Amino acid sequence: MARRLDWTGLLIAAILAVVIVLPLLVVVTWAFTEVWRYPAVVPQQFGLRFWRATLARSDVWNALTLSLTLATTVTALSALICLPAAYAFARLDFPGRNLLFLSFLASHAFPKFGLLVAVAGIFLGLGLVSTFWGVVLIQLVGTLMLMIWIPVAAFQAVDRRMEEAARDAGAGPLRVFWSISLPQAAPTIAAAVLLTFVSTFYETEGAWLIGAPQIRTMPVLMISFINNQIVVQYGAVLSVMLWVPSFLALVFARRAIGSGAFARGLGA
Repeated sequence: MARRLDWTGLLIAAILAVVIVLPLLVVVTWAFTEVWRYPAVVPQQFGLRFWRATLARSDVWNALTLSLTLATTVTALSALICLPAAYAFARLDFPGRNLLFLSFLASHAFPKFGLLVAVAGIFLGLGLVSTFWGVVLIQLVGTLMLMIWIPVAAFQAVDRRMEEAARDAGAGPLRVFWSISLPQAAPTIAAAVLLTFVSTFYETEGAWLIGAPQIRTMPVLMISFINNQIVVQYGAVLSVMLWVPSFLALVFARRAIGSGAFARGLGA
């Protein structure tokens, strides 16, 4: 029997392709375009002139290195701080647990820019404005929800019967956590770490408000390129450069963890 086409699904897929893929294609096209004048539908001339001009700038490489360093530092600190907290929220019952758990949504419950302005006033008094660690701290606040809420679900999904069996066999708490709990929760934790790294790499408002003018990440540099030079290609080239690290991170996660593991970790 012939399988009927899901026209609704095809329509939704087509709309998503237009909304998501088409803008990406336009940006990539602009990155390799030298001449594209109205009313031409396609560029009149392709080339790498704007790539050479962008990559020749030392501030671009400095910004890229700084963005990668910031994202790695914030992700590592977030994992170090939040994963033990997530395990405690998932397994322990203590006074104020639910209220404290919900409080990690506070940074996302209010307009972000207003919250950043208030934090900037505090950081100014502490001498943290325009410093690397000031930007690390402000970006760390934005990772709390990802690195606590997602791992909590992972630890809650761990099969406790396996943990109890390991304890009955004589394994200590640390051995049970390392050999039983962590491997089962690892796919979801890896997803949280990956999302934290990518979101930190693209974070703009905190890096701009707290870090300027000394700390210039790639997103901040891209904004200055667009504002100071009315040349679309420069912004397009930087946009493509911004996509590369996150794309490589996703490819690495796909190979190292596997789609099946991601599905199991996320409760599918």
